[in-house]
Amino acid sequence: MTKPYLKPLALGVSVALSLAACGKQEQAAAPAAPAKASTAATAAAAPAPKSAFDVSELDSNINACQDFNGFVNDKWVAANPIPNDRSRWGAFDKLAEDSLNTQHSIVEDAAKNAASAPAGSIEQKIGYLYQSGMDEAAREKAGFDPIKPKLEAIAALKNSNDVADYLIKSFADGDQQVFSFGSGADFQHADMQIGYTFQSGLGLPTKDYYLDPKHADERKAYLGYIAKTLELTGVSAEDAKKQADQVLAFETELAKASFAPVELRTPEHQYYFVSVKDADKVTPHFSWEKFFKAQDVTIDKGFSLSQPKFFAEFDQLLAKAPVSQWQAYLRFHVADDASPYLTKAFADNKFDFYGKTLSGQPEQKPLWKRVLGTVNSGMGMALGELYVKQEFTPEAKARAQELVDNVRNALKARIENLDWMSAETKEKAIAKWNTFLPKIGYPDKWRDWSGLTVTPDNFYANVMAAGKYNYRYDIDKIGKPTDRKEWGMTPQTVNAYYNPTDNTINFPAAILQPPFFDANADDAINYGGIGAVIGHEASHGFDDEGSQFDGDGNNKNWWTKDDRAKFDARTDKLVAQFNSYTPIKAHPDAHVNGKLTLGENIADLGGLNVAYDALQVALKNHPEEAGKKIDGYTEDQRFFLNWARVWRGSIRDKQALLQLNTDPHAPASLRAIGAPSNMPAFAAAFQCKPGDAMVRTGDQQVKIW
Repeated sequence: MTKPYLKPLALGVSVALSLAACGKQEQAAAPAAPAKASTAATAAAAPAPKSAFDVSELDSNINACQDFNGFVNDKWVAANPIPNDRSRWGAFDKLAEDSLNTQHSIVEDAAKNAASAPAGSIEQKIGYLYQSGMDEAAREKAGFDPIKPKLEAIAALKNSNDVADYLIKSFADGDQQVFSFGSGADFQHADMQIGYTFQSGLGLPTKDYYLDPKHADERKAYLGYIAKTLELTGVSAEDAKKQADQVLAFETELAKASFAPVELRTPEHQYYFVSVKDADKVTPHFSWEKFFKAQDVTIDKGFSLSQPKFFAEFDQLLAKAPVSQWQAYLRFHVADDASPYLTKAFADNKFDFYGKTLSGQPEQKPLWKRVLGTVNSGMGMALGELYVKQEFTPEAKARAQELVDNVRNALKARIENLDWMSAETKEKAIAKWNTFLPKIGYPDKWRDWSGLTVTPDNFYANVMAAGKYNYRYDIDKIGKPTDRKEWGMTPQTVNAYYNPTDNTINFPAAILQPPFFDANADDAINYGGIGAVIGHEASHGFDDEGSQFDGDGNNKNWWTKDDRAKFDARTDKLVAQFNSYTPIKAHPDAHVNGKLTLGENIADLGGLNVAYDALQVALKNHPEEAGKKIDGYTEDQRFFLNWARVWRGSIRDKQALLQLNTDPHAPASLRAIGAPSNMPAFAAAFQCKPGDAMVRTGDQQVKIW
């Protein structure tokens, strides 16, 4: 399930979805105690190999003080066009592609040896899951037979009670429709897991796609997609068109009662604790007692009915929408959900709408990548166990731990030296800092997959079995203590995240590689890469959303009123900065949503500052490195160069528009310049002057952490 209340505050948009200052010189805050120099600094006596940063990629025709992203990245972008099976391409995507190729080798070997692998082993199950997905002949022969039992059950519905019973049973099978349900830390008692229901049920990206006139073309295309999907299940063209109209009308009512992405960043829109009895008052036509019993979940004092307005509308649709409209809606979503696992016609139809129409992607990804994506969705942590054995060493984990410690120390020093925060709030901020739990590479304990049965010859059944198994794994946590050591991201994912309800910062193995981390590189490269990532995730604990949670993960105010007002005034400047950006040349009226992207922008600004501070400490411990130039660039310059390199890339216009509407991350090209333009250290490093585009001064300069 999608759990926005627990959704990792990740460094970048998921690659699976594509997948963000001159003036008075400031001195870097000095840590309370000297930070331990990283291994890279300790071993920096030998010159770093040129491969750590290829300066030939820099564009000398572009002034770094005017367009730093262009200076660092334009030549690379011109030489690396977006592949036809991608909607974007950049540093994240290239590293993710490398990870995919490694995973591909692992699953191919698993499939080849599955029959002889130990019975019930993860190697066998991964092998069978991948093998069944790659068997195109079997999928074509099956047609849409795998979903016929569900379609027949939908056809048999006669009244609203039947619809409610169908939904309840579907959830018990791990097949969620209309809304989502899962476990999560209680916002008021984060040491315990409770049940959460959450708005869902829409086929278009956000409520605006249903209601805003500017999305009329997308709605028209969506109607066509719905109708074609229904036709593939045997519905006549005429009837499919009528049912498509019913589906869109149904979803539009859900959309009207749904929160927009920016509204969901507010904790009170993510958590609404009620007893089962009180929840039944919100939905008198849907019994939560009956629902929880069917899920075999015991609800003690209550659960989070996270968006009561949405669930009240869901109940009204149960009471008033014709059964035929419910049938059209459910029939379409069963087929839509199953499309990637059925015939080529189903998969191509889905890609035509979601890939081509919404994202502007010319070609579908090859079958092996799509099936590998399914393996990651169904057994991602099991695949991660095999990935880590092959790709991640204890030595790499130890080196990354040193960097984490150094950057965290720099963040603590920043907090202690703030000139705008009172001692009272600082004390609580440091208390939160003290309870950070960094997790590096992979979990200490791997999941048990013994209860999951996978066969070599039925892809759809395997996907459904994995979905049910993972749903059961999730909801079995309800009523149990929160496990802070559990991971919400697989080791093979090129990303990192912060979780506000357990106060953990998490760095999967796959991101601990160049350009983020290179054991053979100078400190500037590592601090400008993974150091800034570490600082970014740690800063999430103090962004506009994370700052509303204490060190134990509870949604509690730990600020004085005056300090919160000062914080909001500073973050409002960052909102204004990003609101002013129009990143798509062909759409000059399309602005970044500074409020939606605020948390990530705060984390970028805070993370880059604390990483820079940590670099200065490392260089102080090794003064011979501080004054040295590598390939003609100082350590300070290389720090910012690598930060910008991390965000290099290009994106198709349709995908860019989609992300402006839905993604809490700003476009990558703006993340390369947004934070540095607020830092006097950047201006000093490149001798920029007031008035240069990369120099924000006076009231325009944003200083938070």
